[in-house]
Amino acid sequence: MNEQSNEEVCMCALDGTMDLLGKKWALFTINAIGNHGSVRFKDLYSELHRISPSTLSSILHQLESRGVVSRESFAEIPPRVEYRLTQNGIELRQAILPLLAWASRQDDYARQAEKCDPRQYVKVTLSRDR
Repeated sequence: MNEQSNEEVCMCALDGTMDLLGKKWALFTINAIGNHGSVRFKDLYSELHRISPSTLSSILHQLESRGVVSRESFAEIPPRVEYRLTQNGIELRQAILPLLAWASRQDDYARQAEKCDPRQYVKVTLSRDR
């Protein structure tokens, strides 16, 4: 017999997290960074089709301020900035990967896939975190 946890969790703790994760591109951005380990803005922008540069910049800033993503600047010409998941970000990505996989298997997905623009697909790697 499986023992079930009856631990109580305050829902208030979810407010800020859900505000962030509820943004259209947040989950895809976390996943894409996790796929690469360390990635530059231009590479994220290329991978996340249809996102605007200002939206990506905003999402990255919010993820950084929440401790999900770290940003490293290199003193080079031209300047180079790379993003990677923090330990918190790796744990969050591991939690959201099943959600992304589940969403892709839903009944309506097969019908939507026929009319889905190929540029809307993003790579989800279930076993790799750096």
